Amino acid sequence: MPSTTRPRRHRQTGARAALIALPLACAGALGFSAPAQATETRAGTGAFASQRSQEAALTCRGQGVDPAAKIRYRAERLINAPLSKIFRLQTDVESWPSWQEPVLSADRLDHGPLRSGSRFRWTTPAPATPTTPETTLVITSTVHQVQPGRCLRWSGPAIGDGLRIDNGVHVWNFRQVRGGVLVSTEETWTGAQVEADVPTATHFLGSGLELWLDDLKATAEGHPC
Repeated sequence: MPSTTRPRRHRQTGARAALIALPLACAGALGFSAPAQATETRAGTGAFASQRSQEAALTCRGQGVDPAAKIRYRAERLINAPLSKIFRLQTDVESWPSWQEPVLSADRLDHGPLRSGSRFRWTTPAPATPTTPETTLVITSTVHQVQPGRCLRWSGPAIGDGLRIDNGVHVWNFRQVRGGVLVSTEETWTGAQVEADVPTATHFLGSGLELWLDDLKATAEGHPC
């Protein structure tokens, strides 16, 4: 990735790391007491699943998140930057660590443009909680659908010592609108460990998605193409 991404900031640790851990990584914080819904919802930024339950699920080439999943969250941002730049940032997986604080590493398991069948492996820290140990989650994602400039869909497990999400399904949509590009994302989690406390798992999934969108917006808007 060219130097369009912003400089790395100091990594955050402890409970704060739990809040910024990316989707498919937030399960490490499930031991904390947390509300089922956000204490504050910013206009235009998305809301927790219970507030989005009447909306149709996001799709990419006709495929969406897991309809049977108990843990689900959807969010969106209006980003004032070229669509091509936003899509490039999102699909250049190996450069994620340069603009997403919680991503420790990200490696493609194949070569060339991100496409159906592409796989990538990325890692993120999860702090110790009263019920789970401090660990590093290893997430192996497989891309199922891609429509350049319009949508992405991938899925995969997140595994660490004492932590596991059996499968997360993640869909991204990108739509040119007045004022920029509306980036919408939706994700579901399944697995016995996270389903043991659905409200808390949903809270941390939501926190991760909101902060991913914040980072994408700040990076896309903050630097020239």
